[in-house]
Amino acid sequence: MSAKPFHLGWFMSFAVDEWNSPFSASGGSPWSGEFYIEMAQALERACFDYIMIEDTLMVSDVYGGTSETYLKHALMAPKHDPAPLAAIMAAATSRIGVVATMSTTFYPPFLLARLCATLDHIAKGRFGWNIVTSGEDAAAQNFGMDKLTEHDLRYEIADEYLDVVCQLFDSWEPDAVVMDRETNTYADFKKVHPINFEGKYFKSRGPLNTVRPPQGRPVFVQAGGSPPGRQFASKHADSIIAVANGIDGMKSYRDDVRARATAQGRNPDDIKVLFVVSPIMGATESAARATQKRMSEDPAAIEQALAGIASVTDIDFSKFDLDEPLPPMTTNGERGSLDKFAQWGSNKTLRQLVLDNGSLSDSVELVGTPDQCAERMGEVMEEVGGDGFLISRPGFHVSRHYIAEITDGLVPALQRRGLSRSVYTHEQFRDNLRDF
Repeated sequence: MSAKPFHLGWFMSFAVDEWNSPFSASGGSPWSGEFYIEMAQALERACFDYIMIEDTLMVSDVYGGTSETYLKHALMAPKHDPAPLAAIMAAATSRIGVVATMSTTFYPPFLLARLCATLDHIAKGRFGWNIVTSGEDAAAQNFGMDKLTEHDLRYEIADEYLDVVCQLFDSWEPDAVVMDRETNTYADFKKVHPINFEGKYFKSRGPLNTVRPPQGRPVFVQAGGSPPGRQFASKHADSIIAVANGIDGMKSYRDDVRARATAQGRNPDDIKVLFVVSPIMGATESAARATQKRMSEDPAAIEQALAGIASVTDIDFSKFDLDEPLPPMTTNGERGSLDKFAQWGSNKTLRQLVLDNGSLSDSVELVGTPDQCAERMGEVMEEVGGDGFLISRPGFHVSRHYIAEITDGLVPALQRRGLSRSVYTHEQFRDNLRDF
């Protein structure tokens, strides 16, 4: 197999670490951000493309009709705002991209564009925005709504939202700041323009009162699973977060979004599809398998997994028999997540769905030594065609121990095979993302 490098990202949440394990770093109190600053620095040493901070805007009570499971196990909550964390992580690093999640449903476009521009300056051109439309009615109720707008309509609204914010980013021409000492002029007013946007859903005068972002606009990251989500991601995203079932599912997904991008006049190579995986590693394969078995047999594991998927799909899975297949259903929440989890047509029981691949987020199983996992990742990418992987901790909480397994075990094994970069060649996020 000829070595072809691929991209690496990390999917995390500004939440508690593995607080009740022997490897807890912060004792369940990571809110100063120091733990995550150290994490970003470790990932930068391993030359990750980016670290993505996930977010939701509610304390869920979908599973069992109560918040007990979520708060008992620190699932989905507590979590803190990703934007301030992104700022301090970026200030403590110099090359890795830092991505924060913000919702088109709840952030006014001007406020979000201003925040993104500010963060891209703090990061010196290394900030990314993970674009979500949100999928939980409980979040809508925190913002004065009774429930979310319909799923497909949210993407239609988001499409116009992107038009507004991109016009706001462009409201300052690249050379608007002149700093002319002779005329005592900081910015040329003829190069800063109102946008006077008036669409179906949004209206904004502009211009931004912040200087144009170093990258022109931040890197756009998006996770589109449903057909409208895929269409949206293929139109706007620089990187797509993807979950799929196995190599065939991964290849099918990537081929689909690339075809959609081409149909919309984009170069599909400008979109990097990163598939979520949760490697489980050990000094030997048997040790890694033992860890996998122990995690899957944890009495709380099934409840936590079901509560997690319930939260993002707005479906109470506590109502279903664990040893029966799921009945047909749809959701106004995250449809792509539901389809990935349910594996419609497989006739698997709910218990089998939870245990399948050891993780709700796994696109492909990675269990073994670092060398075995690295070899498998190379094989998978060769079959799928690209573009890389987004690492997520098995379960819901991360530890320094697991971070070290990836940065000091898996990544060196990838680098020895020429499968991941060992040095950054550019200063800005988008340039590194498009390096190969």
